[in-house]
Amino acid sequence: MSGAVHPGAWWLWALGLAVVASRATNPVVLGLVVAVAGFVAVTCRQDTPWADSYDMFFKFGLAVLGIRVLFHVLLGGVDGPTVLLDLPEVPLPDWARGIRLGGPLTAEGLVFALCQGLQLATLLCCVGAANALANAKRLLRSLPAALYEVSVAVVVAMTVAPQLVASARSVRRARALRGDVVRGVRAVKLLLVPVLEGAFERSLVLAAAMDSRGYGRHAGLPTRTRVLTGFLVLGGLVGLCVGAYALLDGGSAGVPVLVVGAVPAAAGLWTGSRRVRRSRYRPDTWGTREALVVGSGLIAAVTAVLGPDLVMPTVPLTAPDLPLLPALGLLCALAPVLIADRKKP
Repeated sequence: MSGAVHPGAWWLWALGLAVVASRATNPVVLGLVVAVAGFVAVTCRQDTPWADSYDMFFKFGLAVLGIRVLFHVLLGGVDGPTVLLDLPEVPLPDWARGIRLGGPLTAEGLVFALCQGLQLATLLCCVGAANALANAKRLLRSLPAALYEVSVAVVVAMTVAPQLVASARSVRRARALRGDVVRGVRAVKLLLVPVLEGAFERSLVLAAAMDSRGYGRHAGLPTRTRVLTGFLVLGGLVGLCVGAYALLDGGSAGVPVLVVGAVPAAAGLWTGSRRVRRSRYRPDTWGTREALVVGSGLIAAVTAVLGPDLVMPTVPLTAPDLPLLPALGLLCALAPVLIADRKKP
């Protein structure tokens, strides 16, 4: 694992793909994002317990897509002139005005629901790719000292999904050794409790081990310094979130707000770095490979932001096209296949 790419680079790369997915409802573009994320995740993942995380998130995405379409069929939404099926409508009281159960199912509304569900599924695939490629333990060792107070919660949150995959594989192997051949819905009922219990127990054990080693302990700094650090970090993160939302929403104030939020966030992280004094064994370095991996994801995000509109109109229905600039940016996001280490047999 010493030659593996820094986990922070994988998360930033996946974030670039997520930016493309958040700005697109074009099914061709979203399908290309899923293909890029899946190909890189399958090709570059290491032989780790969480290497199959992408498969799990892909299945979750399919479930989300089906639920979104089902909600549209039952509750309605966008209407159009092309009626596919006229379902019986359930009358609702006056206080539920604007909501309907049943009614006409149009092709325009069905395509709109499919595009929205595919967008959510694509975002899940981006997160799944990051979970399959990045080592959460290595990533947490690189956290700035100003964020150490929330380190235990971050450990539990970031390792639950990978540990679910490892726990499910372990439980299935154990039941197979006992000759259990139960499949289908009954198998899910039998596996759900031990899988969840094992995943959460592993995450909590990891958090307790980090806490017992002094992770998150801070030096004896005055209260004023600690309050100032927390205020700067919190204010900076709020500014970054607002700026990112404005940028993804197409607002002109996104970049200035991002810059304004980045300044206090950086200042807070710098002042907080003096709170913890610890040595590192084999520190994770950030080299050329990491820069190239992040750059490939950044190119995909920039081409999606600066390129043509990626929202496909559904009224009237039109055939989806593939914009050239975002497509080239997503092809650049395949660069980790040539840069990162391949999965060992």
